[in-house]
Amino acid sequence: MALPFRKMHGLGNDFIVLDARVRPIALTPADVVALADRRTGVGADTIAVIEPARDREADLFVRFHNCDGGEIGTCGNATRCIAMLLFAETGRDRVRIATADGVLEAWRSGGQIAVDMGRPRLDWRDLPLAEPVDTLHLPISGPLADPVGVSMGNPHAVFFVPDAEAVDLPELGPAIEHAPLFPERVNVEVATVEAPDRIRMRVWERGAGITLACGSGACATLVAAVRRGLSARKATLVLDGGDLAVEWRDDDRVIMTGPAATSFIGEIDESLFPGTAGRAAA
Repeated sequence: MALPFRKMHGLGNDFIVLDARVRPIALTPADVVALADRRTGVGADTIAVIEPARDREADLFVRFHNCDGGEIGTCGNATRCIAMLLFAETGRDRVRIATADGVLEAWRSGGQIAVDMGRPRLDWRDLPLAEPVDTLHLPISGPLADPVGVSMGNPHAVFFVPDAEAVDLPELGPAIEHAPLFPERVNVEVATVEAPDRIRMRVWERGAGITLACGSGACATLVAAVRRGLSARKATLVLDGGDLAVEWRDDDRVIMTGPAATSFIGEIDESLFPGTAGRAAA
C-alpha cells in the first residue's frame, strides 16, 4: 500500500510531512535519505512525522529527520507548516506542538504564523561544545572566525561578516559543521547587520547543507546580534527564501513569525523504502 504524504515549505525550506497518528511510521535513516533525495525520491530538507500527543500539554508530537537520516530536536519552519495543518483540522487559531526539544506554541498572526521558539540556551553545555568556552566568542579561526554560539533546540554558530553574500558557504560550511568544538555538529549562519532592525542571513544546516531558510537559525542569529550589541531585540531576518520576523522578548522567549505553504500532496510507493517504513505503515 502507498504511504500518503504532504509536501510543504516555509520560505523554500521544504519538508515531507507524514501523519503517523493512525498508522505508525518507523523511518530508518536509509528511508529518510531515500525520501529526501531530489532525483529519485520526493525531495526535502527535512522530514516531519506527526505522531499522537504523549500527554495533554500538546495537540500532537512531531519528530524531525534531516535529509542525511539524522534526527533533530526541532525545526521552526516545519513547525509553522504543521501549525497551519492543525489550524485547518481543528478550526482553532492557537495550537501546541510537542517536539523532542519541548512544546512549541503557535498562533495566527496577521495572515502569517507565529511560533514561540522558547528561550535561547547560551551555556557551552547547552549547544553542546567539547570544552568550556565563552559562547559569545567561540574559538573558531580562519576565513570565518569568532562566532557566537546559541542553542535554539539545536546548535548554531553565528558569524557576523561585512557581506554575507560574499562568503563561500558551500566551501566553509562543512568544515565548521564538523569542527572538533562541536561534538554533535553545528548549523552555520553568516549574517550582515544592515540596520538595527534588519539582518541579512545565509545558512548551512548540519546534515542538509545550504537551505533557503532556517527558522531556528534566524532566531539564533537575532539572539547573537543582540548579545553582541549589533541589533534591536526585534528585527527582520532576510533569508535566501524570504523574510522572517524575529523578536527576543524581555521575558527571554524568542518569537518567530513567517509564512507556510503546501506545495502538493501525494502517495509514496512502498518500493522507495530501503527499510521497513512503508510496510509498517501499510
